[in-house]
Amino acid sequence: MPTRHLSLRLAADTLERLEARSRQLGQSRSHLARVLLEEGLRMAAHPGIVFRSGPAGRRPSLAGGPDVWEVVRVFTGVDEQGEGALRRAAELTGLTLEQVRIALCYYADFRDELDDWIRRVDDEAARAESAWQRTQDLLRR
Repeated sequence: MPTRHLSLRLAADTLERLEARSRQLGQSRSHLARVLLEEGLRMAAHPGIVFRSGPAGRRPSLAGGPDVWEVVRVFTGVDEQGEGALRRAAELTGLTLEQVRIALCYYADFRDELDDWIRRVDDEAARAESAWQRTQDLLRR
């Protein structure tokens, strides 16, 4: 994606927190500032979405709920369509209809990114299952 330059002034304490966090994460200030700005813009456009860190990286989640990709996976797996699909996904996840809508609205704007995340989760699950199976095979010798 093409990038453009932006120069801005930050309060001294904001810059200090940015520097401390970038050192903690082992990332440049510029990279961390870009990530946080992008996430902030996404959260502003999608109230109810937050970003969480984890071993596989940062990902969008419902505030007080699961990751967006988890909601999407359930929603895309139901047989119903339209409002019926929303209701069924809410029932299966224990979420409200509004929470499911929030997740799907975010998914609509960032579908490729979330589909890629789901593929990576599936690949990792397949690798873990294969490793488990190899271990089980050794234990049965």
